[in-house]
Amino acid sequence: MGVETPGSQSSLHRANLERVVRAVRMAGSLTQAEIARTTGLSAATVSNIVRELKDGGTVEVTPTSAGGRRARSVSLSGDAGIVVGVDFGHTHLRVAIGNLAHQVLAEESEPLDVDASASQGLDRAEHLVSRLIAATGISQDKVVGVGLGVPAPIDVETGTLGSTAILPGWAGTNPRDDLAQRLGVPVHVDNDANLGALGELVWGAGRGVADLAYIKVADGVGAGLVISGHIYRGPGGTAGEIGHITLDESGPVCRCGNRGCLETFTAARYVLPLLYSSHGADLTVERMVQLAREGDPGCRRVIADVGRHVGSGVANLCNLINPSRVVLGGHLAEAGELVLGPIRESVARYAIPSAARRLSVMPGALGGRAEVLGALALVLSEMGDSTLLDGALSAGTPALT
Repeated sequence: MGVETPGSQSSLHRANLERVVRAVRMAGSLTQAEIARTTGLSAATVSNIVRELKDGGTVEVTPTSAGGRRARSVSLSGDAGIVVGVDFGHTHLRVAIGNLAHQVLAEESEPLDVDASASQGLDRAEHLVSRLIAATGISQDKVVGVGLGVPAPIDVETGTLGSTAILPGWAGTNPRDDLAQRLGVPVHVDNDANLGALGELVWGAGRGVADLAYIKVADGVGAGLVISGHIYRGPGGTAGEIGHITLDESGPVCRCGNRGCLETFTAARYVLPLLYSSHGADLTVERMVQLAREGDPGCRRVIADVGRHVGSGVANLCNLINPSRVVLGGHLAEAGELVLGPIRESVARYAIPSAARRLSVMPGALGGRAEVLGALALVLSEMGDSTLLDGALSAGTPALT
């Protein structure tokens, strides 16, 4: 292959190939007209590139319809590679296997002891990943990357986990590098709220939205922020720590050392004890939500209070970054309007009116799968297109000289 020089016809052609592949990779599938709109390339250029990529085995083209007209849907080839998502939660490990066409091929979840060490957790993840890949019948050398989610702050440069009360045995570890060494493929790591945002953005309630916040209320409280279609992490990787907005300077002491953080009024460890005397110490968030939906007044009151407090935090986000949509994740979202209504009331009260009017608040569409699907999306967003194109070129696509 000849050397490509910047600005040459061959380098421009390859850049256009990469634009098309990237657009299809991020969307899962697009019609040729949608590719043209997304990339800014002409319809004729897109048609030629799609034909070239199809001949090289990089994409598949299937008949479809759009707006009542016949069209052709373009997606990455099913055998172009697979991606793996791994989600560690407070009480679970979930793994999903997907292809580059955004199809989930296998998925499984199993309980995880929160006190397990990082080594034990990664042992189980390695075993589950290998078993699920084998179940798909696809060779492990087809794995192009792994997305890893953890409920903890992460140093974006080193991949090291910060102090965490949710996975105490993991503080100071580097699960990204550890899992990469075990599996022999690149691993991308992020916190669970960011992955929930990615999952909903690509597959769920955030599709088609460029600016949104994904709020997860569980044993902690976090937000994944999407700005102009991309996750915003901040220089230290801690953007979205909405759980540590101060609501009451005289309130309960938070695990971060401050008083009256949003988390101390909304997280499960603070909220469920309010109902122990009347509902038993084995009460879970799932059970509380179920009872509230059945009309239990105590559970309804607690959920409404949580919603109002979360709404105060959302109002702050509205005033700061002005998202167009807020997606509520976690088990609390299953309470529907019992929690969404109070959130909206607080937003209307505390947010700038122009920001509040433009905001929609809705439950996540993916439930407990949001984070693991977000882990798949993380790989799809971070992987490069050179390998796919080089594979197509070596398979017979005309060389770029």
